[in-house]
Amino acid sequence: RFQIQRGKTDPTSYKSLGDCFRTIFQREGLLGFYKGILPPVLAETPKRAVKFFTFEQYKKLLGYASLQPGLAFAVAGLGSGLTEAVVVNPFEVVKVTLQTNRNAFTEQPSSFVQARQIIKTDGLGLHGLNKGLTATLGRHGVFNMVYFGFYFNVKNILPVNKDPNLEFLRKFGIGLVSGTIASIINIPFDVAKSRIQGPQPVPGEIKYRTCFKTMATVYKEEG
Repeated sequence: RFQIQRGKTDPTSYKSLGDCFRTIFQREGLLGFYKGILPPVLAETPKRAVKFFTFEQYKKLLGYASLQPGLAFAVAGLGSGLTEAVVVNPFEVVKVTLQTNRNAFTEQPSSFVQARQIIKTDGLGLHGLNKGLTATLGRHGVFNMVYFGFYFNVKNILPVNKDPNLEFLRKFGIGLVSGTIASIINIPFDVAKSRIQGPQPVPGEIKYRTCFKTMATVYKEEG
């Protein structure tokens, strides 16, 4: 919701995270927080399988390229993220469409009805069920590149602790920092994806069309 609103001039803008929670609860009920939950649930298993399987495969391939381990992890992460994005993008289109719907949960169509409607209206291509693919490629590619690159490099630098509790905290801390940094770096792609896949400001007119053009427009208009 934050990503699709267009600054403070947007009449439907939320003042803060707390205001967003309160408004959704008051206008759309408790189930309003669970809109679009089915697509990510359905995508989670193939997404994780593709992510880690392809990461290992890319890592093996890069072993023949004589790259430094740190760089190899980052490039393998980039490859796995790009592959993962192709799998999850159709699910993301349906999810964003459902989550931007401000009607009550019971009034909106189901995930399957929404998917069929998108296919019927715009098809399976880059204007339909695969809309915003470039932004999704950027989001997952950049995230995985930074995450895997940072995680494995730092994990190899910090010494292993013999105490299992401290070793757990070491890995947890590295993962937490890796995910935080990766999220901060990839969020512009996520905003662009939401703008492209979500409702356009003027019905019938496409303002947000491509990833980098959308980023440029958001930067120019909203900073």
